[in-house]
Amino acid sequence: MFSPEIREAIASAYAAMSLWEVAAVLLALTYLLLAMRENILCWYAAFASTAIYLFLFWDVSLLMESALQIFYLAMALYGWWQWRRRRQDGERLHIHRWSATMHISALAGVGVLTLVFGYVLDNYTSAALPYLDSFTTWGAVVTTYMVTRKVLENWLYWIVIDGAAIYLYIDREMYLTALLFVLYVILVIIGFFQWYTLYQRQNSSQEQLATA
Repeated sequence: MFSPEIREAIASAYAAMSLWEVAAVLLALTYLLLAMRENILCWYAAFASTAIYLFLFWDVSLLMESALQIFYLAMALYGWWQWRRRRQDGERLHIHRWSATMHISALAGVGVLTLVFGYVLDNYTSAALPYLDSFTTWGAVVTTYMVTRKVLENWLYWIVIDGAAIYLYIDREMYLTALLFVLYVILVIIGFFQWYTLYQRQNSSQEQLATA
């Protein structure tokens, strides 16, 4: 998948990596694996991983990615609260789908924000890859909110965002994080099918209750 030069750089990065990056990677993987199972403990792992990445991204001049981590910290708390609380009918939040109108609005919003913030970063800061940085940032903002609300299609959004992030991290020589996102792409595909199965099961149970 990678050229000999990149493989050599990965090996060098592995030898020189900090314990903080190792911890962030492991916690990020733990978050994703738990989220795939609808386990509320995923938000604890997300909070810890995000706190570490906040400083790691700032150190390599990925300004929007660093700012995104602040949002992630808030979303980890919000997601934990949303998954934990019960609705007025006594049920916890279920996996559900957005309408086509919601998806169009979300995608249009990400597109506009990418252009606006990419322009600002490109002209007024030293940010690396400003438009791609902005796209992955605002795409992740929308998609993380979808996870907190258990919107099924969040996994499809993550495939695109994580795929774009791979190039971003390779460019910044964050090779271990790039490898993590390669694994992410594989896992989010699995996560989509797991949640889709749960979604169908929930709908089947609700239909049985309605006809009982």
